Amino acid sequence: MKIGILGGGQLGRMFIQNALKYDDEFYTLDPSIDAPCHNISHFVQGDFNDYDTLVAFGRDKDLLTIEIEHVNVQALETLENMGVKVIPCPMIIKTIQQKILQKKFYQEHHIPSPHFQIVASRAELNLALPFVQKINMGGYDGKGVQIIRTEKDLEKFWEEPSVVESLVDIEKELSVIVARNESGETMTFPVTEMIADPELNLLDFNICPASVDKEVLSQIDAIAQKFLEVVDSPGLFAIELFLDKKGKVWVNEIAPRLHNSGHQSQEGNANSQFEQMYRVLKNMPLADTDITAYSGMVNLVGAAGFTGKVKYNGLQQVLKLPKTYIHLYGKQQTTPGRKMGHINTLADSREELVEKLKKIKEIIEVRAE
Repeated sequence: MKIGILGGGQLGRMFIQNALKYDDEFYTLDPSIDAPCHNISHFVQGDFNDYDTLVAFGRDKDLLTIEIEHVNVQALETLENMGVKVIPCPMIIKTIQQKILQKKFYQEHHIPSPHFQIVASRAELNLALPFVQKINMGGYDGKGVQIIRTEKDLEKFWEEPSVVESLVDIEKELSVIVARNESGETMTFPVTEMIADPELNLLDFNICPASVDKEVLSQIDAIAQKFLEVVDSPGLFAIELFLDKKGKVWVNEIAPRLHNSGHQSQEGNANSQFEQMYRVLKNMPLADTDITAYSGMVNLVGAAGFTGKVKYNGLQQVLKLPKTYIHLYGKQQTTPGRKMGHINTLADSREELVEKLKKIKEIIEVRAE
């Protein structure tokens, strides 16, 4: 099969690394000439938001998928009409890439999500402070999202179509990755607990399984099953969740693709999210997702104040740690906050896992030469 991937970043790279054990050809489209996938696939430099570029890239492929949702959906619809299989389907990509449509989707299907208002300008606001503003299009990795807590903060309100959402009193941030193939078979990964970097608004590290009670797990399972029931598309989806201080679970956002919060599955589960994604694309029986150990992941992001050719301080020390696995993304240049890799580690208990994650964070730093 000729499989095309829109986006040539680290998610595509890790997907291809896993899928190379099967017999397919992989093609990637990305605007960056040195994207992480450029040397492990048939690489095309180009803009996946440009209609003509995307159609030219996709027309001779058997199947197209994404590793980033901000792509030209009209082009995907054209290709689908030409007989190219697109997973997930263009309609669900369109729904999720627009925050307004995404929130309406939750509302329509009774999927619990924080109270919201749709606005085009500050003048239309009638939601009480504090709230979160999410611009309708283009937000990614913490960009296009800001918390408005005070009247003073209103001065930085973005004057563009947005969702404004009541601020949840968060106890924990959680994630669950779900999959559905064309045959209708579904599978859910164990719930992970996400610890965010408050300054970068990025995932700092995660822990699997999450430390939550059965009632919370029951709420999450109901959300996952409801989503899998109503989403009219095969695909792998990451459902990002808030657990509030009263024990209620809310959907924050859903990503229609592989996700940072599933990286620990590479060593921590019987099969990884990357293996699962491949099976979804090929409509194979879905993979076993059982936990093999307590597992966690530390994101490696560029340190503040460093721009240039990347240098990983502490890598040799990390390599000495037992049951610890390094995954670098092939990016030569680091900038503050840029995702450069991650480190997975396994443990026999949650306490041991947390200690190992803290130790890894203390040891390693992403700097420039």
